[in-house]
Amino acid sequence: MAMRIYGDSISGNCLKVKWVAERLGLAFDWIETSVLTGETRTPAFLALNPAGQVPLVILDDGRPLSQSNAIMLHLAEGSSLIPGDPYARAKMLEWLFWEQYSHEPYIAVARFQMLYLGKPPEELEPKLTERGGQALARLETQLQQSPFLVGENVTLADVALVAYTRVAHEGGFDLALFPAVKAWVGRTEVALGIV
Repeated sequence: MAMRIYGDSISGNCLKVKWVAERLGLAFDWIETSVLTGETRTPAFLALNPAGQVPLVILDDGRPLSQSNAIMLHLAEGSSLIPGDPYARAKMLEWLFWEQYSHEPYIAVARFQMLYLGKPPEELEPKLTERGGQALARLETQLQQSPFLVGENVTLADVALVAYTRVAHEGGFDLALFPAVKAWVGRTEVALGIV
């Protein structure tokens, strides 16, 4: 039985799992699962993932795995998306943890509120705009030093962070203010084949 990925195509967290599976040539069935219509809150879905969140992967052997970065790490084990050098691997993990705590809660939430809830930029909580801008500035600093977040090659750090950065404008962020980030988005999209 092929691996099943339950995901919502509007979600960067879901897309990054899909991109890793595609990049690695893994066989999977994509099961579109809408967050907006409550499909993650049905008894059938909650039986698979009691947290009621996507992405959710049901592995070939039937075991479930949730949380996008955990899924990516599992799928990419032994691939070039995870550095072999222990320090570089730790730096990749540093970016993955930072993404979920200091980037996604601001960039993705601003995007969701504007794009899907119809809020104008001036009605966003100021903290979203401020911290989202700080996150983009942090990326800009790193990407002025290296073509990808952990050196010369694309890793899971880039997959994780490009997912919402590439659509940050939908949350009111202007990537023209961050030229190194904008160039990196293009490089990463090409590397992942998502353009």
